[in-house]
Amino acid sequence: MTPGKSHSAALDAAAIEAAAERPLFDATITPHRSLGPNGFRLVMTLVCLAAVISSLPFVILGAWPVAGFFGLDILALFIAFKVNFGAARAFERIVVTPLDVVLRKVSHHGRERVWRSNPAWTRMERDEDEDFGLMGLALVSRGRRTAIASALSPQEREGFAQALGGALAKARRGPDFDPI
Repeated sequence: MTPGKSHSAALDAAAIEAAAERPLFDATITPHRSLGPNGFRLVMTLVCLAAVISSLPFVILGAWPVAGFFGLDILALFIAFKVNFGAARAFERIVVTPLDVVLRKVSHHGRERVWRSNPAWTRMERDEDEDFGLMGLALVSRGRRTAIASALSPQEREGFAQALGGALAKARRGPDFDPI
């Protein structure tokens, strides 16, 4: 064997290995929150102003405890928003390569669960409702089942399922590589 051929074979092996590790699908799913930080400040400012304006007549008439109850309402609303924003830190990340399917679920507390499988043995289970669409989606492999994409709406979940199903089918066919 000539030195040029062994070098070429090493490059081919490296290209095949790189193709096998290249993601075919990489998606991160986060819970949708329609109110951002600026919207939160605006809502809380308006609620505080409304509470102060509404409580002034009661304070003037001597019913000052009413102002305290307005304050408790504001505090309860603030806590509810903070809990909601905390829950938005959760996410799922799904990566499909020709050799591996990796699902990484991170809770809003930061606890991480990783589900790993071979794409050849991984299938998707769909829970469909004729009126509402795709209500649930799960990955199943060798008796293990884990729900995915629960933060998505049925329409978004349908698009996600099609893309993930295509990536799993492509992974089962094996890596694509361009020989030099």
